[in-house]
Amino acid sequence: MPKTPAWQRKEGKNPKGGLNAKGRASAKAQGMNLKPPVSAKQAKKSPKAAARRKSFCARMGGMPGPMKDSKGRPTRKALALRKWDC
Repeated sequence: MPKTPAWQRKEGKNPKGGLNAKGRASAKAQGMNLKPPVSAKQAKKSPKAAARRKSFCARMGGMPGPMKDSKGRPTRKALALRKWDC
């Protein structure tokens, strides 16, 4: 049975939100072009990065779904938004 790509498994995910370097490398091997998250500090240095951050926050912030799971832990959505300083 073929193994699923790392970006879909725990080993490719960052516990603080988003994908880690291994997850991004795994996604790139499948033809995706993912870049690391842009924090507010990084966005101040580059207008292009600021636009990426603003766009991500607008798209992801409007997604349906809870910010916490049934046990009170933040969901992957909440972690990603926090990582991007949304």
